[in-house]
Amino acid sequence: MNSRIDIRCGDYRQVLADVTCDAVIVDAPYSAKTHSGHDESAHGHADLLSQRTSKSGKVYAPTENHMRPITYAAWSSADVAEFCDFWRDRCTGWIISVTDHVLAPVWMAELERTGRYVFAPLPWVAPGSRVRLSGDGPSSWTCWIIVARPKSRKFASWGTLPGAYIINADREGHIGGKPVKLMRALIADYSRPGDTICDPCMGFGTTGAACIMEGRNFVGAELDPDTFAHAQARLDPMNHKRIKDSKNTMGTALFGGES
Repeated sequence: MNSRIDIRCGDYRQVLADVTCDAVIVDAPYSAKTHSGHDESAHGHADLLSQRTSKSGKVYAPTENHMRPITYAAWSSADVAEFCDFWRDRCTGWIISVTDHVLAPVWMAELERTGRYVFAPLPWVAPGSRVRLSGDGPSSWTCWIIVARPKSRKFASWGTLPGAYIINADREGHIGGKPVKLMRALIADYSRPGDTICDPCMGFGTTGAACIMEGRNFVGAELDPDTFAHAQARLDPMNHKRIKDSKNTMGTALFGGES
């Protein structure tokens, strides 16, 4: 099927007020702690741009994203609460949030408060990502995926789904962007063909590209005009065939990962 793509520039609370959807998949900004930790690394460890070696002898090479400061605002508990209130009735299905360890419990509490059944956090492990350039402890390879569904019979019989996602991180693009393989896996697991997926913080449009690959419709919003322009070019109808043709094997499993 041909996916319908509807993307809008602006604050999701204004530009998506008329939208209803079958599922929300969002990679909203992380907590202030995660943002400050990244920026301290970016600004304070320029001398560590050379490769680093772990105790086991494995070599990690910092990427450009390690040294780029985050320019968008971190989210607070209040932002998460407002988001969950906004989508309480506008989303008829699953809400999936990719977040950090600080905001994960906040997402769980707020999604439960707004009437959804919330599952234990799912780890997304990206081996080799977010190397600790200072060399003073473990690197952070894990983000947390919070999933919540309506309390209805339809979703109670949805099916058994993966308990973890082990997928390498993308090395280029939007600094907070997620790999297409991860978004494809989440879309395949938490929606059905022909559903409409919404990403209110779409960045460069990775969720939209994954929707094209998986036969879903997509509605997205992006606050930053320059970032929106990148997503607009990427998701232009002229590119849909190329996006579909670029599909490759998803790296997702309960206990395994991509090769």
